[in-house]
Amino acid sequence: MMMKELIAKFPTQIIEALEIGEKAEIHGHARPITKVFVAGLGGSGIGGDFVWAFIKDECKIPVLVGKSYHLPAFVDENTLYIASSYSGNTEEVLHSIGEVQKTGAKIVVITSGGKLLQLAQEKGYDYVALPPNYPSPRACLGFSIVAQLYVFYKLNLISRSSIDQVKSSVDLLKYDQDEIKNKAFKIAKLIAGKTPIIYVSDRMEAVALRFKQQINENAKTLSWYNVIPEMNHNELVGWSEMHVNAAVIYFRNKDDFKRNALRIDISKDIIAKQTHTVIEIFSKGQSPVEKSMYFIHLGDWISLYLAELKPVDPSEIKVIDFLKTELGKI
Repeated sequence: MMMKELIAKFPTQIIEALEIGEKAEIHGHARPITKVFVAGLGGSGIGGDFVWAFIKDECKIPVLVGKSYHLPAFVDENTLYIASSYSGNTEEVLHSIGEVQKTGAKIVVITSGGKLLQLAQEKGYDYVALPPNYPSPRACLGFSIVAQLYVFYKLNLISRSSIDQVKSSVDLLKYDQDEIKNKAFKIAKLIAGKTPIIYVSDRMEAVALRFKQQINENAKTLSWYNVIPEMNHNELVGWSEMHVNAAVIYFRNKDDFKRNALRIDISKDIIAKQTHTVIEIFSKGQSPVEKSMYFIHLGDWISLYLAELKPVDPSEIKVIDFLKTELGKI
């Protein structure tokens, strides 16, 4: 499938992911779970960032998303360890799960195959098997988010609330598909050829990270993001001079915390004096989950149209493939 088709199928993917999640068999742990560690990188790791953003007001235990080879020292027999790798062959996750087997942690694998699925089947770990026919892990975010939410739910760490909100987002995305695509194309034309800089309130950090990653991979363009209020304590000073090649994008919600909304308004006025392109995008949806899913879909389409305007192949990742090949030689 082409990247355009994969992005268009995002609402359908969510429906399929919900069906998979309902059927997943996740067994309880012999010990109380007091903390969670999610191992995942790239398109698989970002799912953990979204899940934590969705459940942090409800989940009573700390959750850390790890994007490296090693485990933190807190991982023990009271830890839920989730290995998230769409391909099942992510080097860092395979190293991490090798370490965690010595700790007695509750291990759950989320993958479509590869060495990770083989290991789960051999060791008897619980796993959620994802469809294997998607060529790009970054196009499988719906599967990653939903599968992880079901793991939390089936281990009684959260209610069904976030899952239900994900389900309700499907109608929003389907109904607004044309409007989302039209808005995305207009934004892509405004920021084409520039360096996108993304600002969000702290509760939407996963949205900004996802959009940055999609711009990197799909549009082959450098980008960065920062969050309010942290950005007000450092990066804002960098806007003391003109940056004509910068395109600043604010992802906003009408119910953002009032002090953060005020900070955004003030910082936007400061930045608008130092660059020609400042764009505000307000979310749609009733819940934080729906708003995030709306931003995910909009951002994916923007990155796709940026690729077409450049033009580059949004599916091609030769640089990453080269890196993996070189690592494989050692």
